[in-house]
Amino acid sequence: MGYRSSYADVNDIIAFGRQLTAREQDIAVSFLLTASAKLRVTAERYGVDIDAKAAENEDYAAVVKETVIKSVIRALDSAADTSPPAVQASQSAMGYSVSMTYLNSGQSLYFLKNELKDLGILRQRWGALEVYETNENHN
Repeated sequence: MGYRSSYADVNDIIAFGRQLTAREQDIAVSFLLTASAKLRVTAERYGVDIDAKAAENEDYAAVVKETVIKSVIRALDSAADTSPPAVQASQSAMGYSVSMTYLNSGQSLYFLKNELKDLGILRQRWGALEVYETNENHN
């Protein structure tokens, strides 16, 4: 069983402004397929057929492509030889100690909530609960 097509390719990542080494290009091909599949599965879980929506609307397709590219870039940046951005760091003095937590240190492909909201996959839910019973037909 193979993957369906990817929403983006290596050239799209380069056009997005991220230069890739030959090794990163090989990794990116796999990441692009996996990120596309992961986005489809996530959308299906929320009842959204992104393939159909992308086929109907070029703007929607462009946002899908951007979402996949950003996810792959995050994963590639965490796999780079340079350190990925630290989201938390602490240092000590005399006995010198450093502790850092890195953003996406496990090379995981993930989508940000705002990216999924832009695609209509996650929606803000709201509701109301009547705390006090109102019965206007008191006898």
